[in-house]
Amino acid sequence: MKKVFLLFISAAFLWSCSSSRLIDQWESPDTPVYESNKILVIGMSADTELRRTFEDKLASALEKEKIVAVRSIDFFERSFTDTDKTEEDLNTIENQLIESGFDSVLISKVTGTEAKVTTVQAMRGFVDDFQNFKDYYRTNQDLYRKNATESYTVYHTETSIFCICPGEEREMLWRGNIDVVDPYNRERNINDYVRTLLKTLEKNELVIVRE
Repeated sequence: MKKVFLLFISAAFLWSCSSSRLIDQWESPDTPVYESNKILVIGMSADTELRRTFEDKLASALEKEKIVAVRSIDFFERSFTDTDKTEEDLNTIENQLIESGFDSVLISKVTGTEAKVTTVQAMRGFVDDFQNFKDYYRTNQDLYRKNATESYTVYHTETSIFCICPGEEREMLWRGNIDVVDPYNRERNINDYVRTLLKTLEKNELVIVRE
């Protein structure tokens, strides 16, 4: 029973209703509450379609919170990501953002991946609570015909939020690491990621501030 319980705990993340989870976060002690009016959403990825989908989903979710959110894929020229940007280039970009009324920038990226393997069938049997012999055997009988383990990938992501304030440095307000599990369904996982992110920001009273 103890072994089955441990297997259940190790696989619970994979089989939870959400495919994303906040792992850790840092918040500036100098800015306990920060409400954004206009934010630039930047998804850093070589996969243009993934970047477009992520920025679109997050921008749409922020718009529902009455925040003007602009995708970087719309704000920057198509050639923007072709070359590295110098400090001078970034200062110019920051001035453009201020002139355009932005007060915040959100940057999200994938920082790494990790392969996982879990004994899913053991967890399923535990969840069924061993009702009786027939239920238990019927649930697990396919083990005769296939491998009991399933593999999945964990994507480690990092999201940072910066204040764009005239006459000041690009101050980091918040940084969070969110793990996304098994992103075979790209749209579903991005939706889960966005929900986890926005829920965290609202709880911390950053960007989204309820009256």
